[in-house]
Amino acid sequence: MKLSCAVIDDEPLAVELMEGYVRKTPFLELCGSYGSAVAAFDALREHPVDLIFCDIQMAGLNGMELARMLPVGTRVIFTTAFSRYAVEGFRVNAIDYLLKPISYADFLEAAEKALGWFEIRDRAGKVGEADGQPATAAAPPRAIFVKTEYRLQQIEFDRILYVEGWRDYVKIHVEGESQPILSLISLKAMEEQLPGAEFVRVHRSYIVRLNAIRIIERNRIVFGKEYIPISESYRTALFERLAQHALMPKTDREG
Repeated sequence: MKLSCAVIDDEPLAVELMEGYVRKTPFLELCGSYGSAVAAFDALREHPVDLIFCDIQMAGLNGMELARMLPVGTRVIFTTAFSRYAVEGFRVNAIDYLLKPISYADFLEAAEKALGWFEIRDRAGKVGEADGQPATAAAPPRAIFVKTEYRLQQIEFDRILYVEGWRDYVKIHVEGESQPILSLISLKAMEEQLPGAEFVRVHRSYIVRLNAIRIIERNRIVFGKEYIPISESYRTALFERLAQHALMPKTDREG
């Protein structure tokens, strides 16, 4: 599979760098480069591409505004020097978010993520056609960007087991990872960025993904060798949420 793509940045050196990265990536095909979002919008309206690598801070029309105006089938990887746009980038369903200066390794990782998204979309469309149903686009990636050390990391909601508040940080415990991801953000701010239908506060220091809960023992949620306490003030709400998700029978919720 080959993805058609475009580069949008008002810095000529940044455009040159991204063009070079695209050309050395076998599954990408460069279809245009633009020095402004306005110029890109006019061109991409006539000739859409699969993927754009787009700066955010540009005069006239910024990258975030452009992302909201793109055709449904076009996906975005943001390239910027400013980490404060990460959450907003997630809200417009960006595939990834790269902080300048961008290495080829980081570029390739983001591009492969985009390739995977398009492959899933195409497979979903073929299954629908085989069933006699119209093809539909796959759901956008479901994830959150968090700042850890000197980079932004995307974490899929479905991989988060629980989030632990720790001083001015949170520890994000992720399925398949031996160590939690440490991020400088308050637990309250983290809670606001998680989908409320899927995560629940169980303690002043813990948020848990409902579908990750398998064992509750003596007012504690068990994750392997880790035990998450359930505060009395959150207990009723937790069991009500579990009942709604049908994760456990009513008789086991009592006592």
